[in-house]
Amino acid sequence: MVEPTVQLAPAKVNLALHVTRRREDGYHDLESLVVFADVADELAASPAEIDSLTISGPFARALGAGETNLVSRAITAFRARWPEAVQTGLALHLTKNLPVAAGIGGGSADAAAALRLMAGYADRTIAVSDLADMAAGLGADVPACLVSMPLVARGVGEVLAPLPEFPALHIVLVNPMIPLVTADVFRRLRAHDNYPLPELPSPLTRPAQLGLWLAETRNDLQPPAVKLVPVIGDIVAQLAETQGCILARMSGSGATVFGLFGSGGQAHQAAQVMRAANPDHWVAAAPLIVP
Repeated sequence: MVEPTVQLAPAKVNLALHVTRRREDGYHDLESLVVFADVADELAASPAEIDSLTISGPFARALGAGETNLVSRAITAFRARWPEAVQTGLALHLTKNLPVAAGIGGGSADAAAALRLMAGYADRTIAVSDLADMAAGLGADVPACLVSMPLVARGVGEVLAPLPEFPALHIVLVNPMIPLVTADVFRRLRAHDNYPLPELPSPLTRPAQLGLWLAETRNDLQPPAVKLVPVIGDIVAQLAETQGCILARMSGSGATVFGLFGSGGQAHQAAQVMRAANPDHWVAAAPLIVP
């Protein structure tokens, strides 16, 4: 029996997110420092007669496996662009470990994993730039998730500047199990023309450097998200009080909050504290994926 091919779909975390302009098309230009945590959905594929998708895992119930699923959309887009490149159907299975509508790019990461799987099965080399263009058509976060390494994202998320160096850090993710719709958060955003990110130190290799830089940044979507889901503010305050926490902040459009730590021991201790205080919340501790 042939072992399935597996791609991980790591959680995306916006360490800083500045909304710099509302565009004429209704979208917003952003500047964001994006990292990825070593906690992930898993997408497995095996050759089959036709394409199919099944889903299991802790958050499977929150997703449908039909044509609107981002994995299905990614497969359809790839086959439309390169109709003959993958000669077989694929039986795909998504293990959904990350919460849905949580500000950590779960669906986007799944779509990116599907594109990587298809490129791996293709009978030709697929240019990374072509794959990135396709990713942008699937969603603003999909290009970054295709990279899954520290980067600065600009535009609506499609203009990427990967960072060749990044401090080895650990992260704690806490989600109150309340989904937040990105459009609802943006609708409550008061200022649409905030100043951009400050210039990153180069080389960026020490946690202290990053901590000082992050102190000058924000997540512009956090205040409107807290108005919608006040417990986000409580989680930020709780995480900030845990030992060794460099920064506590909301990721993306929420409702997941992260805490940054210099060591795995500190992160796991903080995760224990958060689980004890919030037994109904999803809590995960993991290292960041760094170059």
